[in-house]
Amino acid sequence: MPCQCWRSRSSVVPGASFRILVSDCGSQERPRLRALKKMDLNEDEDVLAMLKGSQFCKIRSLKWRKARFYRLQEDGLTVWFQRRFRHPKSHHVFFLQHIEAVRQGHESEGLRRYGSAFPAGRCLTITFKNRRKNLDLAAATEEEAQRWVRGLAKLRARLDAMSQREKLDHWIHGYLHQADSDHDSKMSFKEIKHLLQMVNVTMDDMYAQQLFEECDSSKNERLEDAEIEEFLRRLLKRPELEEIFYRYSGEDRVLSAAELLEFLHDQGEEEATMAQAQHLIHTYELNDKAKQHDLMMLDGFMMYLLSPEGAVLDPAHKDVYQDMNQPLSHYFISSSHNTYLTQSQIGGASSTEAYIRCVELDCWEGADGEPVVYHGHTFTSKILFRDVIQVVRDHAFSMKKLRQRLTDLLRVIQLLSPYPVILSLENHCGLQQQSTMAHYLRTILGNMLVTETLDGKIPKELPSPEQLKGKVLIKGKKQIVHQKEEPRSDLPDEDKEDELKLLNITERRKSSTQKLEGSFLPYVEEKKEGKEEQDKESEEEREAGSGDHRKQTKTNLQISSGLSDLVIYCRASHLNAPNLPGIQAQPCQVTSLNERKARKFVKEAGNNFIRCNTYQLCRVYPLGLRMTSANYNPQEMWNGGCQLVALNFQTPGYEMDLNNGRFLVNGKCGYVLKPDFLRHRDTTFDPEHPGAPQTTLIIKVLTAQQLPKLNREKPNSIVDPLVRVEIYGVPRDCAQKETDYVLNNGFNPYWGQTLKFTLGAPELALVRFVVEDYDATSFNDFVGQFTLPLYSLKQGYRHIHLFSKDGASLSPATLFVHIQIKNQ
Repeated sequence: MPCQCWRSRSSVVPGASFRILVSDCGSQERPRLRALKKMDLNEDEDVLAMLKGSQFCKIRSLKWRKARFYRLQEDGLTVWFQRRFRHPKSHHVFFLQHIEAVRQGHESEGLRRYGSAFPAGRCLTITFKNRRKNLDLAAATEEEAQRWVRGLAKLRARLDAMSQREKLDHWIHGYLHQADSDHDSKMSFKEIKHLLQMVNVTMDDMYAQQLFEECDSSKNERLEDAEIEEFLRRLLKRPELEEIFYRYSGEDRVLSAAELLEFLHDQGEEEATMAQAQHLIHTYELNDKAKQHDLMMLDGFMMYLLSPEGAVLDPAHKDVYQDMNQPLSHYFISSSHNTYLTQSQIGGASSTEAYIRCVELDCWEGADGEPVVYHGHTFTSKILFRDVIQVVRDHAFSMKKLRQRLTDLLRVIQLLSPYPVILSLENHCGLQQQSTMAHYLRTILGNMLVTETLDGKIPKELPSPEQLKGKVLIKGKKQIVHQKEEPRSDLPDEDKEDELKLLNITERRKSSTQKLEGSFLPYVEEKKEGKEEQDKESEEEREAGSGDHRKQTKTNLQISSGLSDLVIYCRASHLNAPNLPGIQAQPCQVTSLNERKARKFVKEAGNNFIRCNTYQLCRVYPLGLRMTSANYNPQEMWNGGCQLVALNFQTPGYEMDLNNGRFLVNGKCGYVLKPDFLRHRDTTFDPEHPGAPQTTLIIKVLTAQQLPKLNREKPNSIVDPLVRVEIYGVPRDCAQKETDYVLNNGFNPYWGQTLKFTLGAPELALVRFVVEDYDATSFNDFVGQFTLPLYSLKQGYRHIHLFSKDGASLSPATLFVHIQIKNQ
């Protein structure tokens, strides 16, 4: 709420002003420069060139090359592109906040394959955070390509550096410019109504007219300059924040350092000091005179509450704060399944771009003696094994190289840290190409590859992430001593259970049609557990007796000694029943279970399964019948202490929200320390019987701000938002509760409703805040969400910064809540 923000520039910290300027530069200034002036980029040559636009060649294949015209829009936040020059202006755009990386040269798989006709200096690649495909472009000149690379970098850096209040300023300014249809820097009542629709709020015509007339001090039926500012001040008013501020500031309406400290203590920050309160004042207060006297005004108070320090996520948990010196088996480890597939399991394109987020290598015999990576017996494309290993070498640990050559690794939390990477090899190759794989692993990775135990002895427990910094571990089958000549199957567990099912489906699909466009795989129901499933699998295996692929699947494969020697701490093994009496612990073994079997162990042998997972790693993977790359609920597996819970990272949904929330903390390093009761071998914890509830979570949902408009093509379509809070943990803790919906208001809806939860195992719980658009006749539409561990919640009044379904920021969209956690 910019109540006192519209003060003179001399009283505001440079760069932090929330003053919305419509025409302070004079009517002669081009309107498009106003937004960029706020970003201090209105005179930047690269940005000015982007405003004029450039012609590029968009490259998808050797034959698919299309001319495209790209131009930075006036808001400085979106890029518009035109498909065909002879057609009218199109409305295709992409947002800068959705860009993951921009790099010049043949630095993408697409340009390396199909861009050789263009000099590397003229090429650039834009990668995105969501599921949007990479944008491979070739400019007319090398200078033009460099201008776009530099310009996008400057704009994205400025966007990242903006405070929440500055983003709101920029956001509302963009809508002001769009609503001012005749670009005269004046707003008629009709244009004001259009503005309200664009910012997702419905206002009664009589009230809107009354508000308009009250702000129209010149009585000329046009709002301009200070009149527009006054209208926006009233529109953006945050009465709930004013009430909090006045409660602590008293009659003088100014917070002293002592009063701010009292507020911090009431927020649950009991260790806050006077020095910390003074630091907050000097960081967020806008008025220089108030700052000199250690005083905070309403604007500064709101700046603080909208900052990361006022957010729901504990700032202390953003860095690595956990003990990283415990055995690997004591951590949840971010893991993925077939994530080199950018689409579905059956027909998706394989890519080193998307693959780098994954730690699974599905390796098959390739042409010319080169092993390839792809999802076997399917229509997915193939990538060379050596290319994958080179990308891991170049980007797994080096932040310097990441800055030099930004790639999709920016999406992969487990590779953006110095802690170890585990490559899970699903080996379908013969001995010769296995030896080639071992050669590439040794020569490309070099000292990064773990080739022997750290102390040269048989380990009694796994080493820690700290001990394995900068190292790559290989997970796979290993030769048994004294049986090296005996043929052994190297087919991974998941393939033994799922490959034949997938094989039969794809073989039938091949024989039925040669045209794949527009076709869909038949729906396959999951088979029942128990003997019936085993009988059907045996029958399928008997049927898989012909065809080249079938012969390869059924044939036992030998294991190359060179590849076997690289399996040190992660030897693949079976687990028929957890923690059977008399079985000696094998810390270097990794069990692989499909989701159904792991779920069964958690439910029927919870404590024994957890004990087993205290000393060795367990990997869980999706059923092979999930042909659309759908995911399962990972929380069920974390409840059982499973470390490597593999998901299809390319598929958005609540499952990936949970995974992102789990690994949001501890520096996003991909390793999160398991709760104490999941780390001790003599633990008595059972997720099915966690004990009496010990924690109460109370969330009061107050307001939301600037929720995105879902249907931009329909100006009159306004969201009816509701908030749902979901708890994921042990079965008894799982719950969800929601507020009522607010009719026709996505701009500043108010709920003021309290949701209460009781938990027996809060250490495992994740909290997911979801905003939906209520629909009485069909399913609600998703608006935004934010997920984090319960013990990373900050208590008190907090803002929740929302994300889209694909994980992109929806800034400036926020929820405002009050959180209280009571422990018995």
